[in-house]
Amino acid sequence: MSTPQFTSYRLSDVTLHVASSGDKAGETILFLYGFPEYWYGWHKQLHYFAARGYHAMAPDQRGYNRSSKPEAIKDYTLEKLAGDMVELIRKLGSDKVVLVGHDWGGVVAWTVAMQFPHLLRKLVILNMPHPAVLLKNLSRNPRQMLRSWYTAAFQVPVLPELAASALDYSLLVRSMIGSAKPGTFSEADRAAYKEAWQQPGALSSMFKWYRAFKHTQLDLRKTVEVPTLLIWGKKDFALGAEMAEPSIARCTAGQLVFLEEATHWLQHEQPEVVNEKIRTFLAS
Repeated sequence: MSTPQFTSYRLSDVTLHVASSGDKAGETILFLYGFPEYWYGWHKQLHYFAARGYHAMAPDQRGYNRSSKPEAIKDYTLEKLAGDMVELIRKLGSDKVVLVGHDWGGVVAWTVAMQFPHLLRKLVILNMPHPAVLLKNLSRNPRQMLRSWYTAAFQVPVLPELAASALDYSLLVRSMIGSAKPGTFSEADRAAYKEAWQQPGALSSMFKWYRAFKHTQLDLRKTVEVPTLLIWGKKDFALGAEMAEPSIARCTAGQLVFLEEATHWLQHEQPEVVNEKIRTFLAS
């Protein structure tokens, strides 16, 4: 598997460290990961799409790995997170890009699609409901409220960081391998993630994404007009599959694909299937 190139992009208030593969003249496909990953979470997708003529990119989003880590919690609102991607897309000089998001990266991707649809040709979401659907379920669906208990725990200052870093990051490692199919994350994968979590200020900044959400002022109820593919692993431990259909119903041109045996980590467990679903959607 080819090694990606790395570039730093200076935005208005942060610098983003970005991994990329493929011909810069090809269509740009931008991949956004979720907690607690970093660009490496998409390395199989970068290789696959670069080999098929795309300019495949995966940034370390603000607060993660080698990108800037602002101090204030309010520096991690959705306005800021989505704004980074808008600035990055404009810096690339592309007419429109394909945006792919998983987990928290999916929240950012949904937001960009709602607020800046003119920047996207197509949108792909993996296991993250439309924000309006998520918010409704977090307040009215007891089962989802129970599944999302950890988001409340993350609001406590300092303690989540201490717990996450204890015993060589064993809690974070277990949260990933324990919720994925056996063998999904190799020893090399775990070592790569630990290196990213050890970057100065990274762990605290990662939790600030959760702490800043309540400060978001955006309207998250908009219909998505960008053609959208939602791929959902039905064995997700954290996000109920019942949120998938209401989410795609908020898209004027949406497609929904369920992967019956996949968990929250579908792009790691079934990369060939996920990659091919995305490629087919982009070609349609």
